[in-house]
Amino acid sequence: MDIVLTLVVNPGDHQTFEKARSSAKKVLEAFDCTETPLSEQRALDIKFNTPSIGALYTQFASTLDKINGLDWCLQTLDDTRRKLMLIADMDSTMITVECIDELADFVGLKDKVSHITEAAMRGELEFEDALKERVALLAGLKQTDLEKCYNDRIQIMPGAETLVKTMKKNGAFAALVSGGFTFFTKRVAGHIGFDDNRANILLDDNGALTGQVAEPICGAETKLEALKEYCSKLNIKQSHVLAVGDGANDIPMINAAGLGVAYHAKPKTAAEAKAAVRYGDLTTLLFFQGYSETEFVVG
Repeated sequence: MDIVLTLVVNPGDHQTFEKARSSAKKVLEAFDCTETPLSEQRALDIKFNTPSIGALYTQFASTLDKINGLDWCLQTLDDTRRKLMLIADMDSTMITVECIDELADFVGLKDKVSHITEAAMRGELEFEDALKERVALLAGLKQTDLEKCYNDRIQIMPGAETLVKTMKKNGAFAALVSGGFTFFTKRVAGHIGFDDNRANILLDDNGALTGQVAEPICGAETKLEALKEYCSKLNIKQSHVLAVGDGANDIPMINAAGLGVAYHAKPKTAAEAKAAVRYGDLTTLLFFQGYSETEFVVG
């Protein structure tokens, strides 16, 4: 079967690029390979044919994972490579912060809440219980505080707009599905260009948070269910889906997607994903799909 290895480094890191290319070619010295540049001395496809990629994946992992500054992806080369759907986490994936941690700063509890968030994202706590515990600490926050949090603290992750706009220009559907809150997902989705968004609803009374979140909670299984529901509505297979996230609650949807990517993720999530981005920005996901930089729709 046809296989493609994609190598990606950050712009200008030519030394790492050449080191990665040389290391990959050594592993593939017995194969007839074709190279396709995706971005000059930044991103490269190496295509070859082999009956199985299991053993090769192990060899690449032991070799390429040692190269600081390199992101790589090994996958079957077929007509599902350019995905028809993107389903993405929000906090620490499409934006640079965890919204709940920033909200906690407004009540002087950021350190406490951040500790719980980190443990939940690492899979050390049950997501639903951890969410309820953290939301309870936000009781009394005003809607104006949420507005201020969004305006002052939410930054879009580098490459997010380019990723979404490029995929949408090529016919893909984009959904933002978060364990965070609809107050933020609606705004972030609108800013970046997502077609739909789902998240948890913070309950309020006369403009002040009650410290409760509406049921059912949008957690790991909800994200997986959303992926399947979108596929059914769009009449596409899960192999045509790109899923990306950073936390343990993203693992089910990452595993279900044709290409599941752990983005600057917690160890448990990175270990489960088919591919990981440890160094680059979100445009790396376009290179993994075979887009050249000249095809990017710059956000």
